[in-house]
Amino acid sequence: MPDDLGGQIEDLPLSNALSERYLAYALSTIMSRSLPDVRDGLKPVHRRLIYAMHQLKLDPRSGFKKCARVVGDVMGKFHPHGDSSIYEALVRLAQEFSSRFPLIEGQGNFGNIDGDNAAAMRYTESRLTEIAELLLRGIDENAVDFRPTYDGEEQEPVVLPGAFPNLLANGAAGIAVGMATSIPPHNAGEVCAAAIHLIGNPNATTAELLTHMRGPDFPTGGELVEDEATICAAYETGRGSLRTRAKWAKEEGKHGTWNIVVTEIPYQVQKSRLVEQIAILLTDKKLPLLGDIRDESAETIRLVLEPKSRTVDPEMLMASLFRATQLESRFALNMNVLDAGRTPRVMGLKAILRAWLDHRHEVLVRRSNHRLDAIARRLEILEGYIKVFLNLDEVIRIIRTEDEPKAVLIRTFELTEVQAEAILNMRLRALRKLEEMEIRNEHKKLSAEQADLRALLADEGKRWKKIGKEIAEVREKFGSGPLGARRTLISAAAPVVEIVAEALVEREPITVILSEKGWIRAQKGHLADDVELKFKEGDKLGFLLRCESTDKIALLGTNGRVYTIKASDVPRGRGDGQAIRLLVELANEDGVLALFVPDAAQKYLVASSAGRGFLLPGAELASERRAGKTILVLKPGEEWHACVPVRGDHVAVIGQNRKMLVFPLDQLPEMPKGTGVQLQKYKDGGLADVKTFSLAAGLTWRIGDKLRVEQKLTEWLGARASVGKMPPNGFPRSNKFGD
Repeated sequence: MPDDLGGQIEDLPLSNALSERYLAYALSTIMSRSLPDVRDGLKPVHRRLIYAMHQLKLDPRSGFKKCARVVGDVMGKFHPHGDSSIYEALVRLAQEFSSRFPLIEGQGNFGNIDGDNAAAMRYTESRLTEIAELLLRGIDENAVDFRPTYDGEEQEPVVLPGAFPNLLANGAAGIAVGMATSIPPHNAGEVCAAAIHLIGNPNATTAELLTHMRGPDFPTGGELVEDEATICAAYETGRGSLRTRAKWAKEEGKHGTWNIVVTEIPYQVQKSRLVEQIAILLTDKKLPLLGDIRDESAETIRLVLEPKSRTVDPEMLMASLFRATQLESRFALNMNVLDAGRTPRVMGLKAILRAWLDHRHEVLVRRSNHRLDAIARRLEILEGYIKVFLNLDEVIRIIRTEDEPKAVLIRTFELTEVQAEAILNMRLRALRKLEEMEIRNEHKKLSAEQADLRALLADEGKRWKKIGKEIAEVREKFGSGPLGARRTLISAAAPVVEIVAEALVEREPITVILSEKGWIRAQKGHLADDVELKFKEGDKLGFLLRCESTDKIALLGTNGRVYTIKASDVPRGRGDGQAIRLLVELANEDGVLALFVPDAAQKYLVASSAGRGFLLPGAELASERRAGKTILVLKPGEEWHACVPVRGDHVAVIGQNRKMLVFPLDQLPEMPKGTGVQLQKYKDGGLADVKTFSLAAGLTWRIGDKLRVEQKLTEWLGARASVGKMPPNGFPRSNKFGD
């Protein structure tokens, strides 16, 4: 503030004064604290840390220095904020579980994935990594602009040259005023591959770039479970949400026991808090499938999850944990950065790569011009040296005898001021023949380099080729080996596993018994067909179904509806059981057509007693309602008569009039429900039986314990809805195929 303004009072509305001051604060937070620069991927505090360590000569080949020394230099010269915030930024750049490609190498306790803090800065030491060196490459060659520091005593870079794709490789996170940024880490080799592809194909789409850079690559590994369309949309717009999961495996134990071992957890999830969260849910009995959790981690993560029992389904167990704990988390993608004009905006993948490449191009041009200027200055001096060696005796005489040798040298040999000054400062030991040869060789070498640089600056294609070569070198160095190998597994979108009541049921074989009068019960194990069963007086066996306790059973009513019964809900024991009409809303006048466990991948042929039918997907034989679901729409007086699995390519139908018809299966429509189409034409009566079969294998039916096969079926082949003809000799009088 100027001195002459001191003591003056200006009347302003409070709202105006507040808005101006808040705007200044907001801009400072956005531009000088929270958002990274798209060119080097660094926030100001990170950039100042790396530059200060560069000034301290803490390169990868030097020794370590105390972090307190580094923090002191950063705070005193560049970043006038609290030392704790500076040290926290330094620690994060050195943590292998926080940074995918650490920019600082730490020595000492820098914290761990459990959430433990680093040791105090007076105990820890640090130096730069080779990746940080890449970010600084060319910093002393006029590659970037500098600006005065906060006190005007020093200069600091506006941005680093950034030969490493740091923004995408290490990601960034920050909350500003009215905006935030959240960029996940990526694999540096894949980012470089995408950048090289963009150099050769400037019009490449985001989908094409994602064939090279497949998605996030978190330092803690884990698994990304999103489909390609979701990932592509997120990187196209710069905003999205990506689902990550822990990586786990089933580990077999003794006597049929097993455990789940978690070896990698989602990014930015603290292991100790995760274990604590699971333990609390376990104590509160909110994880009924989990028996216990143990943390057996050492240098690597190893969380052991014990199931409640060996019959628990591992996929169901992990699905319940993914739903309730941080073993599954979402990473909010928001690629909000400062562009080259220092304007905050959300950028897609292509725009970010383009901005980085344009920055690399600008750095190349500036470094080339800087080198050309240096070469020109050196060549000027070398040309003066060459003139000296051609007239060495005369030069020595002038220096020894003249009062103003500099002016005489310039006038005699037509030298420039710079050349004359260099000759006067030349050491006597340089006046030897060998030195003349070295000067001429250096002159020749620099002249060739000068020609190459001029050709480079004159040809944009050569510049992009050189940039591509530099990026390829980075890819080769940091895109392979333990550091460059991809850590995060990218999978297709994981199916949503419903945590249903069956997951809480111990899986075991059972036999469901339904009597003719509608009493249902279950017994443990799979009973033999000839087992002796007891029923109420006047009742007998209707259906016997062998299944698992976790199965869902389809009950088909003669009213055309399907009902789903959970096997675990069927009463156990050797008593009479429970009335079926207490489990499903089946009217007294309606009977049971079938009781079986449907196969969702199987197709079924359903038909009414009037002979109308269609093909039904097996997935439709399920109903969440106690009242069931209509499958076959029936007319008055009709019943659901048949439901047979489809096997083969033809249909055989026989009516109560003892006429049989065979027609191709493809003449029947497939639908989820309906009246169906006529299978066979009847003058009197209705459908007796129906089956599907393979025409090449022949039609089979059972007579007593024998199975008969008829392969000559030409006489009965016809179109659907035909009348048909009398069946072959020996066909059962019951008009049933029986198999």
